[in-house]
Amino acid sequence: MTTVPPPEGAGLRRARDLLTPDARAIAERPEATERGYLDLLAGDLESTGATQDLMTTSLVPAIYERYWRPALARVAKGLTGPGMAEEVRIARLLLGLSPGDVVLDVACGPGNFSREFARAVGDAGLVIGIDASRTMLERGVAELVPAGPSREPGRHAGEETGPGGRREPDSNLALIRGDATELPFRDATFDAVCCFAALHLFADPFAGLDQMRRVLRPGGRIALMTSIRRQVTPPPLKPIVERVSGMRMFEGEEIVRALQERGFANIRQRLAGVVQFVGGRLPEE
Repeated sequence: MTTVPPPEGAGLRRARDLLTPDARAIAERPEATERGYLDLLAGDLESTGATQDLMTTSLVPAIYERYWRPALARVAKGLTGPGMAEEVRIARLLLGLSPGDVVLDVACGPGNFSREFARAVGDAGLVIGIDASRTMLERGVAELVPAGPSREPGRHAGEETGPGGRREPDSNLALIRGDATELPFRDATFDAVCCFAALHLFADPFAGLDQMRRVLRPGGRIALMTSIRRQVTPPPLKPIVERVSGMRMFEGEEIVRALQERGFANIRQRLAGVVQFVGGRLPEE
């Protein structure tokens, strides 16, 4: 039986216009979108450890949004830390999203935050979620529904269909498989960049920050949620934790200083357990 690929949405077509010429050439290949997302990687990226390996399995993506991510976040943030709905609110506040914004969600997983951002920017805006995990993105495609404000009253998520009952793809949301430390987008492309619960898993997190800075327009905003070493992680244990888990534990002011060095101002930092939320804004030209 021949498998019919999912219809390509306007979101993917719009995303192509933001790519570098080299990435655009890959994106034009017919097989690049056969899974419903835009695949720009020829192979798998080198793993940084056990935590990242779990993200490429079939089990974790299936339970990530409802069980895995909330449970791990609760352990990391503590009982009094913000829940998942509050995380989304924090991200949106740090990003200052408005209708028409173009947003990049780095290490988007199955796109749970990407979908919320798409609702905030509306049909005139565009949200691109990028991740290196095929299984995460496949899960995201399965969950993908139009996220703009044009949903008919009384119609629930997942009910948007076109002729013949086929679900219509999003016009303001696209998922891309790519490398967060070599983002495939042109310079000064996005109004806002988000990277929640992932920077500490990057092989080179500061190269990732360089790339996020590069693709932001003047006045662009960044929102990060990542690790921070608190008193509960004694210095002698830090390299052991990092080596076993593949997760980097950033020092108290390390991310704040990194953003300052890259030209960000109005930097805000909020701590919860061994997690930090950090946001900043580039100056207008």
